Amino acid sequence: MAYILNIETATKNCSVSLAKDGKIVAIKELNEGGFSHAEKLHQFISEVLTEANITFSNLKAIAVSKGPGSYTGLRIGVSAAKGLCFALDIPLISVNTLQSLAESVTISDGYKIPMLDARRMEVYSAVYDEQNNLKEAVSATIISEDSFLQFLEKNKVYFFGDGADKCKAILNHKNAVFIDHKFPSANEMGKLSYLKYKKSDIENVAYFEPFYLKDFMVTTSKK
Repeated sequence: MAYILNIETATKNCSVSLAKDGKIVAIKELNEGGFSHAEKLHQFISEVLTEANITFSNLKAIAVSKGPGSYTGLRIGVSAAKGLCFALDIPLISVNTLQSLAESVTISDGYKIPMLDARRMEVYSAVYDEQNNLKEAVSATIISEDSFLQFLEKNKVYFFGDGADKCKAILNHKNAVFIDHKFPSANEMGKLSYLKYKKSDIENVAYFEPFYLKDFMVTTSKK
């Protein structure tokens, strides 16, 4: 019996779940359109443990969404996960954010392209088939009319995630399908983190860093 705590903070959705042998037994999340991670993350961790009637000592591992995504969000999630792993002396597991997002959509045929907003007309994306096999690796892509054309010409392509909204007006191919209101969630992390746990696919707690994909850009206020 393996309890794994899953932490997802790569986007504006602050999400924490507790999974037992890969099955979610408790989840808390909040997506209010802003970043509430610093205020809510540790509260949600405490709440899912209480709901499942277990303590930190029952945990076998901590899993964290590793990115790509928001620089600040990822830092908060990874810092919390590493701190818990150090304190409890348990393994750290990382889960690819786009892979987790892809798991939230089920299709019978075609391709799935989870997208995360990367400012302006750029998105972080990857391509998966209906069985969640990776067909195109994670990349930062500037969206144009020709984006993902090699997949759109073959079959239906399902776009989702907070980066997909700004692509609707540009990707107007007949095979393009857009699914609204999808965000990375700790709900989908339960199965993925448990598979990694069983294979001992863990991270070095001291040296692990989030997968930012791009360097952090500092901007100045226009006020």
